[in-house]
Amino acid sequence: MTDNTHDDDIQTIAKLISAAKVALVTSQTASGELHSRPLAVQEKEFDGVLWFFTPDPSEKTAEIAAHPKVNAAFESGKGYLSISGTASVVHDRATIDELWSAGVEAWFPEGKDDPSVALLRVDAESAEFWSTDQPRLVTALKIAAAAVTGHEPDVGENRTTAL
Repeated sequence: MTDNTHDDDIQTIAKLISAAKVALVTSQTASGELHSRPLAVQEKEFDGVLWFFTPDPSEKTAEIAAHPKVNAAFESGKGYLSISGTASVVHDRATIDELWSAGVEAWFPEGKDDPSVALLRVDAESAEFWSTDQPRLVTALKIAAAAVTGHEPDVGENRTTAL
């Protein structure tokens, strides 16, 4: 893959994250079960790292300490995105200050100085996306037409990339 293609993939990934705003983040429990939770991704230009606020300690942070491999799945009108990576719990005050917003305060009524405020950092390792710029109605019509004709529908781009 050329650098231009990789750069284009990063731009598409960033666009899908921005459009979705919430990810289902999947971690592994102590017994090996997968557990997914909706988390709001923090507004920061995607550079291979995803940021989410989380209370610590919590069941989620305990799972990540034991099994740091996670997946973050996004859905928006622009497509779907699955990012695999390694998570860690971060207590960096400067990053908390940088990412703090009124929306986050709803989850932490004591404010950003609450000692339980932490960040979940996901260092992305790979991503797969399904991207489309077509309205959902057009996509649905293409799928219906493909069902009638027996051909696979062209509903956008599907790519996998290492990050």
